[in-house]
Amino acid sequence: MGLPWSQLHPQLWLLLLVVLSWLWPSLSLELIPYTPQITAWDLEGKVTATTFSLEQPRCVLDGRAGATDTIWLVVALSNASRGFQNPQTLAEIPAFPQLLTDGHYMTLPLSLNQLPCEEPVGGSGGAPVLRVGNDFGCHQQPYCNAPLPGPGPYSVKFLLMDASGSPKAETKWSDPITLCQGKAPGSIDTWPGRRSGGMVVITSILSSLAGLLLLAFLAASTMHFSGLWWPEEAPEQQRIGSFKGKRYMTHHIPPSEAATLPVGCEPGLDPLPSLSP
Repeated sequence: MGLPWSQLHPQLWLLLLVVLSWLWPSLSLELIPYTPQITAWDLEGKVTATTFSLEQPRCVLDGRAGATDTIWLVVALSNASRGFQNPQTLAEIPAFPQLLTDGHYMTLPLSLNQLPCEEPVGGSGGAPVLRVGNDFGCHQQPYCNAPLPGPGPYSVKFLLMDASGSPKAETKWSDPITLCQGKAPGSIDTWPGRRSGGMVVITSILSSLAGLLLLAFLAASTMHFSGLWWPEEAPEQQRIGSFKGKRYMTHHIPPSEAATLPVGCEPGLDPLPSLSP
């Protein structure tokens, strides 16, 4: 027979009270039937090597959150999410560096007016997403939304806290989210036999066009430089030794008369008178 409750050791009572006080906040916390998930919007880079884009929890916390309450995003490694304990004060909120040590942290504090229930019309307000890991400069201190350090997988949930840091409500944990991973250059298979049929056809066509362009270039170059190596034969009238030029007419210069006049006579002057009788 076991001992009645009244005869239990006082230390056991104290231990029981500590356990109940530790479990009571989580047992009394309202669980919102909402599971965070990757956005369904058709966006490029919804999941990258360091970030992922979540659907905003619009219309999820209406009626639960007050004007002074804060909606936090809890990010944890999936294998560490079960061990996460909701903070009871603002001083207990884990920052990003604790992801590397404890496997979880909290970021992206939002107020209810930042999550309006109305969806943006025609994309005027942009896609309603929360991009986790997007603060590369870590400008939001101390709760930085820094790039995630590894592929994960990660699990997230939303936690509603009042102005003093006491939790009021929380959502379910998301399904595991695994980030994209790059491939090592040595692991990429470049063997042509493993390429698809369409890629082989495109490669063959491009190779053939490149060969035709090369042949056309060589033919054009040969025709251009052949005129320099073997000049065409000059016409017969322009060959050396048989040059035929037009007759060149000089200006007409009358023959000089000085050589035919007698000595002492000049043209245009009468001869000297004779001295003989």
